[in-house]
Amino acid sequence: MAGSGSALLLRVLCLCSVLPLALPARPANVTIGALFTFDSVIGRSARAAIDLAVADVNRDAAVLNGTHLNVFAQDTKCSGFVGTIQALQLMEKEVVAVVGPQSSGIAHVVSHVVNELHVPLLSFAATDPALASAQYPYFVRAIRGDDSSQMAAVADIATYYGWREVTVIYVDNDYGRGGVDALGDALEAKRAKVSFKAPLPPDADAAAVVDLLVQVGMMESRVCVVHVNPDSGLEVFAAARSLGMMASGYVWIATDWLAASVDSKRPADPRTMSLIQGVVTLRQYTPDSGAKRSLTSRFTARQLNRSAAVNAYGLSAYDAVWMAARAIDEFLDDGGNVTFSADPRLQQEVNGSSTLRLDSLRVFDQGEQLLQKVMLANFTGVTGNVRFSAGGKSLVDPAYEVLNVGGTGVRRVGYWSNHSRLSVAAPALTPTARNNRSIEQRLYSVVWPGETTSPPRGWVFPNNGRLLRVGVPYRTTYKQFVSKDSSPDGVSGYCIDVFKAAVALLPYPVPFSFILFGDGVKNPSYGDLVTKVADNYFDAAVGDVSIVTNRTRVVDFTQPYVESGLVILSPVKQKSSNAWAFLKPFTLGMWAVTGAFFLFVGSVIWILEHRFNPEFRGSPRQQLVTIFYFGFSTMFFAHRENTVSSLGRFVLLIWLFVVLIINSSYTASLTSILTVQQLSTGIQGLDGLLASADPIGYQVGSFAKSYMMQELNVPESRLRELNIDQYANSLRLGPHNGGVAAIVDELPYVDLFLSTNCQFKTVGQEFTKSGWGFAFQRDSPLAVDLSTAILTLSENGDLQRIHDKWLSPGQCASSQGTNVAVDRLNLSSFWGLFLISGVACFIALLVFFTRILCQYGKYNQGVDEVTEEESPVRRPERIRSIRDLMAFVDMKEEEVKRAIRRKPSDDRRDRSIASSGGASSFSPSTV
Repeated sequence: MAGSGSALLLRVLCLCSVLPLALPARPANVTIGALFTFDSVIGRSARAAIDLAVADVNRDAAVLNGTHLNVFAQDTKCSGFVGTIQALQLMEKEVVAVVGPQSSGIAHVVSHVVNELHVPLLSFAATDPALASAQYPYFVRAIRGDDSSQMAAVADIATYYGWREVTVIYVDNDYGRGGVDALGDALEAKRAKVSFKAPLPPDADAAAVVDLLVQVGMMESRVCVVHVNPDSGLEVFAAARSLGMMASGYVWIATDWLAASVDSKRPADPRTMSLIQGVVTLRQYTPDSGAKRSLTSRFTARQLNRSAAVNAYGLSAYDAVWMAARAIDEFLDDGGNVTFSADPRLQQEVNGSSTLRLDSLRVFDQGEQLLQKVMLANFTGVTGNVRFSAGGKSLVDPAYEVLNVGGTGVRRVGYWSNHSRLSVAAPALTPTARNNRSIEQRLYSVVWPGETTSPPRGWVFPNNGRLLRVGVPYRTTYKQFVSKDSSPDGVSGYCIDVFKAAVALLPYPVPFSFILFGDGVKNPSYGDLVTKVADNYFDAAVGDVSIVTNRTRVVDFTQPYVESGLVILSPVKQKSSNAWAFLKPFTLGMWAVTGAFFLFVGSVIWILEHRFNPEFRGSPRQQLVTIFYFGFSTMFFAHRENTVSSLGRFVLLIWLFVVLIINSSYTASLTSILTVQQLSTGIQGLDGLLASADPIGYQVGSFAKSYMMQELNVPESRLRELNIDQYANSLRLGPHNGGVAAIVDELPYVDLFLSTNCQFKTVGQEFTKSGWGFAFQRDSPLAVDLSTAILTLSENGDLQRIHDKWLSPGQCASSQGTNVAVDRLNLSSFWGLFLISGVACFIALLVFFTRILCQYGKYNQGVDEVTEEESPVRRPERIRSIRDLMAFVDMKEEEVKRAIRRKPSDDRRDRSIASSGGASSFSPSTV
């Protein structure tokens, strides 16, 4: 048993000694590739950074653990074709990873190659968002952020300053087109847009650039976003300067290519800086660190030209090498082996008629495992924390510095990150720091082109020779608002004069032409006119166009220049007065309750004053007359009797307040009844109109029809379409003779109608509040500028003068428009006052009778005591008669108090007399 145990232990020891020998040995060398354009702004910085990174990796014993890292670099020469050939030559060297390329276009092509050969592609400069798709599984973006995040920053800057349209100048390749698409999406999310796209051929010369900028200068947007290559981008600004487009009023925003170009030289080239004064640009944000400063100093030291400096792309290339080295190290630590094998599909091509050396391209067998190690990267590099987002192939926390070019350098005016957006504080690098920071969208002041600090408007009227197409409704009635005439403009009217006066106040010329909309037979549909503007048939609509909800969804309106709203127009007649008109202010119920309260309050005052006030005493006939006279005389505050009790004065004070309100209301109502015009149809407002079943008229082309049908649920069968010249006749005929009961129309039309038709009036209140404005296409800056101009016209009085010129009042006073009958006053308007008075009377009577009962008890107490003493046998308590109580109530207050004070002394005296009298009568009998 002991022998078998020793044998088992020996076998285990032997197995443990053999296991290390079974693991594959680390290779002495491992090779990666580098693919970029050597002689370029990005390539010059990246080449030195990659060499420094490889040297640092080989110097660090903690990485690769004795395996030497080699790098083979191939020059793509800024050519997609050459880049593809160089990529294939690089693959012949059996590289396990490739750092690069810098071009998005080459990255698209090379990604197909690395997909086939399973070689991870770590790009430090290809920013086209499309490269992150599943089509390119071996493409890894080793730069913090792509063009989607960069264009989000540009969109935030544009909307921060209120610019809704931008012109984008871009290089016409995968890099440029991807950036433009990303910018369009970012602006659309903020209700802005790219108004003009200016594609620049990749090999464009100076003349082509000038021609393109001439087109840009003819556009309305003055916000120009430049997204080109850093090697040729400065030619755009040189041409813009020669064309005078770097002057005041322009806005130039460059993506991070400009910062890369400027940062590549220290100090910056003065000639370059003179071209880009006032430009706003972005730079990839990298936090300051010792490693970054060390790399920057070593980079400068190894350059023959000591003015060269590393830019943000060089920093990303440095970290990309370290990313590949760390992934290879972890791959080898896990027992990975670097092997290559022939691709069966390529082998078929070799065995065929192809003369290409495709057999030299071999598949990296462990490429997928290495790719997984790359995606698990998590270290601190010179660009910050290098870590990929969950489920993605992009580094976390993209951030940019917002720079403003001025003088001989650049000035940081803020930051942008995907967490805080625009801010003057540096982006937080940890979730805890981000949660503890309040987000405020802010940038420091910017010096714009032309050395101005005021943000430019960003928009001017386009100088392309095209007139603004203004649609004008061809009205056939009430041509004071707008009508066709023989003037040079072809139209005239109140609305036209307001528009022309507002345009004259704009700080830039706006050439326009008026185009009539309608057939001239009847008023056109204003909804169709607005739709024409939304469909780009017209640039604007000028006229009596109402601002309503469904129209604001498709166009932008200016500030209203006329207040408007729907009102009800109804016929009225003068009602003659009669001998009993004075009874009309109150309803029968109101008269009855008012008279009853006069008597009731008079009775209450009599009860409260009867014991105190001699004016409320006398014979029953006199007291009854006093009740009636006092009660009704309070209506005129003419009562002659004075109240002396506190309770009486309390009741009278409240009642006189009620009488004051009733008198005032009666007087006002009687005045209206004797002077007012009465409605013929009985419709007194919107509620009465909806409750009836009579037909309703509306103006041709007005939105009143859709409003009544959709918002008020009026059936279409009740609606009658009318021209304004048919209003009077239709209202005279009435609903039973082929006319209408009322007409619903906008207030300006109704006011003009009533100025010459005195027999009609408006009833009720406006039941919509809107106005007339000029309609423009969505996001048109003209709508904003004209709104400001309309406010100026209103403040300086010009708007009122134009109104008085075209819409002067007629023979009927406008104030009569609201002079219609009011309802008779009923009890529902005054029951609260009567309730207050009634409660006051009840409380006063309750206090009064409580006091009476207390006095009555004291008054009869002495009598009960005498009775008990005189009777040797206890008898039941006597019930006081109502007559005794009434007699007590009728007594004067002074008599009651005197009787209560005198009662005890009288009782004692009576008992003494009774005692002495009884003794005298007893003595003789006993004798």
